[in-house]
Amino acid sequence: MKNTAALSGQRPAAGPVVGVPASAADVSTRERVTQLLLERGATTAVQLGDALGLSPAAIRRHLDAMLADGDVVAREQAVRAHRGRGRPAKVFVLTDAARGRCGTHHYDNMATAALRWIARTGGPQAVEAFAAEQVAALERRCRAAMEGAGEDPLARAEALAGALTAEGYAANASTIASGGQLCQHHCPVAHVAAEFPQLCEVETSVISRLVGTHVQRLATIAHGDGVCTTHIPGQPGRVPSGKTVSTVRTDR
Repeated sequence: MKNTAALSGQRPAAGPVVGVPASAADVSTRERVTQLLLERGATTAVQLGDALGLSPAAIRRHLDAMLADGDVVAREQAVRAHRGRGRPAKVFVLTDAARGRCGTHHYDNMATAALRWIARTGGPQAVEAFAAEQVAALERRCRAAMEGAGEDPLARAEALAGALTAEGYAANASTIASGGQLCQHHCPVAHVAAEFPQLCEVETSVISRLVGTHVQRLATIAHGDGVCTTHIPGQPGRVPSGKTVSTVRTDR
């Protein structure tokens, strides 16, 4: 039997084509889907289609694209009362990444306000103690990741760059004529550290302990520099290799 769509001259419905950018209309519709999911929480495809005036096939096309982009996830609908036969309906919810793009978040403002309160009530020493406690867990994780790096400070800096990158700092280490340097291309607390340099100071102390020698901070993102750069003095009798160890950028 011949395809009835072909006989009628109609083209069969097609799913999203991988690699083809979404049209402006598609983008607009997906923004409306995102807004509905933000307002309603877990919602079925039928409910979304009804709210937007879209056919089941149309809303499925948009949801499939959003699933592929990592903007939504599908889950089985929770049913509290006794239900009949058949599989439970699936509901769609926004992922954390998609939710994070839906408006402005004020985490930096809240963190800054909290540190201002600590400074008013406890003084600069209280801010420094708070900062030290915050980076203590990071230091423990990095130290564990650097196990087996040896005693050489530059080799340890290379291992530390990898550990920091895994934490979202996008770091790399390099050997230079005067020793070595550790660069961090991303700072999760840059806006807060701009007002409270204690955050940078305790981080520098952590780097010093982890590489096993005195280090000097040359630049910080918090103070307007493009990269946080830490100098690691060369060790007597060590010949610089000129080696650069780059790590994959994984900003969070």
